[in-house]
Amino acid sequence: MNRNLGITGLIGAAVTTLTGLAVEVVVKPASEISDKLWSYPWSADAFVPVSIVYAVLHLLVFLGMVAVFRAMTTRAGRIGAALAAGGTLVLLLAELASVPIADQRLDDTGPQLVGACFGLGVALTAIGLIVAGVVALRLWTGWQRYAALLAGVWSVVMIGLSMTSALPLGVTIYGITLCVLFAAVLTRRTQAAASNPRIRARIEPRIER
Repeated sequence: MNRNLGITGLIGAAVTTLTGLAVEVVVKPASEISDKLWSYPWSADAFVPVSIVYAVLHLLVFLGMVAVFRAMTTRAGRIGAALAAGGTLVLLLAELASVPIADQRLDDTGPQLVGACFGLGVALTAIGLIVAGVVALRLWTGWQRYAALLAGVWSVVMIGLSMTSALPLGVTIYGITLCVLFAAVLTRRTQAAASNPRIRARIEPRIER
């Protein structure tokens, strides 16, 4: 079960990376939409299905965060993962709330409120991943121990990028850090398992589930 959740999150993160890259490289250079509009760089009509697609990607990432939650063996780690999952849900809701304000200006009330929701979602994700990352740094082994902290630190950077033209590039890198995180969840070992073959034999079947 946890493996399926991790794979689902990995797929969502990979597609998020590709969409961010496509917007930065293809959509932005060709856009004739004012960057003062909420839908930029998309037209209002195109922005609606795009927002729905983004919401679906957040759902896939949320399921990956559930895998992170299940991979944590301490209370602090699970609280952190739960915060990150909650932040991802806030981002999903913000994407859906973007649909009716696609044609509004950034300084209108609707975009200001939805923008604040995006900021809240990113902040919760950042805090949660940093907390979970500190726990993983202590309990996991190998490169996997750095994955959650890396994603959390980049989420902090995303707070500053969220209302700038560099957002698509930031989303691309965010997607990459999530790919690393979910790959770490799928391949992780705890310190105890790494040092004790008997414990490893008991834990590894649970990791596969």
